[in-house]
Amino acid sequence: MPHHSTPPSMADLETIAQAAFADIPEELRHYAADVVIRVDDFPDEEVEREMDLESPFDLLGLYRGSAMDIHAFGGVPGDVDMIFLYRRPILDYWCETGEDLSTLVKHVLIHEIGHHFGLSDDDMQRIEDEA
Repeated sequence: MPHHSTPPSMADLETIAQAAFADIPEELRHYAADVVIRVDDFPDEEVEREMDLESPFDLLGLYRGSAMDIHAFGGVPGDVDMIFLYRRPILDYWCETGEDLSTLVKHVLIHEIGHHFGLSDDDMQRIEDEA
């Protein structure tokens, strides 16, 4: 991925996210093999209320999907698993930290998948270090 110097569009961020997802170690990627990545500018009002956000900039991403036990026991999920990436909060964080945008997006994806499937922060850090 090239170094980014201008804010990417939603489509650009989706392309960055797909490349970052492909670069996540298989150990984690298999948990979310069929996940759909969706980029929105901000979380919607329902998510803001559910997450008790002070600001829509407080959330970089969110995994919405079936409970882990449905996947583990071969059940049929009721909905498509999705990772929402919130473009404006990600770009705000990117500008504040100067972190590489592709690395930041990969970090958000790893943490959204990991939290959804019950991995510890240590597990996710180890996976990120290996990525």
